[in-house]
Amino acid sequence: MLSLLTANIPVGRLLILCCIVACEVSSFAEDNWPRFRGESGSGVSSQSGIPVTWTDSEYAWKVTLPEVGHSSPVVWGKSLFVTTATEGGSDRFLYCLNADTGAQQWKVSIKLDESKKHLKNSWASSTPVTDGERIICLFADGTKQQAWAWNFEGQELWHKDLGSYESEHGLGVSPILSDGLLIIPNDQVGNSSIIALNASSGETAWIVERTPGKTSYSTPLVVPGEGNKKQLICISEASGVTSFDLLSGKLNWQTPKLPMRTVASPIVADGLVFATCGEGGNGKYFAAIQTDPSVPSDRRIVYERKTMLPYVPCLVAREGLLFLWGDKGIMVCLDAQTGKEVWSERIDGAFSGSPICIEDRLYCVTEDGVVVVLKAGPEFKELGRTKLGDDCHSTPAVANGHLYIHTFHQVMAIKAR
Repeated sequence: MLSLLTANIPVGRLLILCCIVACEVSSFAEDNWPRFRGESGSGVSSQSGIPVTWTDSEYAWKVTLPEVGHSSPVVWGKSLFVTTATEGGSDRFLYCLNADTGAQQWKVSIKLDESKKHLKNSWASSTPVTDGERIICLFADGTKQQAWAWNFEGQELWHKDLGSYESEHGLGVSPILSDGLLIIPNDQVGNSSIIALNASSGETAWIVERTPGKTSYSTPLVVPGEGNKKQLICISEASGVTSFDLLSGKLNWQTPKLPMRTVASPIVADGLVFATCGEGGNGKYFAAIQTDPSVPSDRRIVYERKTMLPYVPCLVAREGLLFLWGDKGIMVCLDAQTGKEVWSERIDGAFSGSPICIEDRLYCVTEDGVVVVLKAGPEFKELGRTKLGDDCHSTPAVANGHLYIHTFHQVMAIKAR
């Protein structure tokens, strides 16, 4: 069919047409950032043209919000969603902004009880999730946890009470969507579970009870398998690294419990899941785990590491390398398959957000609001720093030809050049 359509087009025009189509396909692939750290939770984007540094005059837009939140922006098409909360958490908000201009499309709010949290947490740290039809948020106070769903016009579709919530530090985990299911990891001090809801109705699809323990702040991920056998990977101190059948909740495999609290979310690359845990602001244990369900349990863990590890920031994998961006500025690059250290360096800054990889560069924001950009390669190289002018504990997002950053008080967009 293509040869018939292009038979009478001059070669020069045909090449231009092919380039235009290729650019449009590439652009479409980068239109959405639907969950915490993007489509698969990997924090990786192929968006071209994002600068390594910029000036105040180069922002596409900046919007100041009256409340504070540490959630990441999520983007679908021209809609950007972000959550905030008032001091104490009695009022929680979901904003919908125009992703091109920052103009507010709508805002909704819910009421919860005031509650305590960790000094570095917020009452709006859980990142929303969207599938292009609905936007879903997870909120909790000192006694209960709820899921809320709205359509893209801000009309409530459903909300569901998920039961009691007990945590020393407040809520931090984010929900994910896959195959029509909303997955809510509910590993906490009290009654713990993994919950799957029908995304369109909020009705329960399945629930797996879990061992209570230290509250987990790790967002799960989905690993593709043969046919429709997708694995849902969840981690917590009490239950270790666990694989479930996504559609049924049936257990595939499980590691022994982890020694400490899980905060950073796991990632998967080249058949391995990478997970960390720690305490007191430091990562203390890291493991690379095979995802193949047929692997014997005594060979499940491929290698471990116990030094120079992140606690809150998530890992990033690229081209066989694994990047561990530490909370206190210790940066380590490993060979992902073997765990062999490629390089380690100290970088200036403290970090509560997670890095993302854009093309061949790593972007992460310091707690006092400086975007640090490093080369994502086998040799350490810092490429640039940009001051945002506001503190930041969130993770950037990339979509719609922009880099989006949610600081304590602002949402800002940097357009690809």
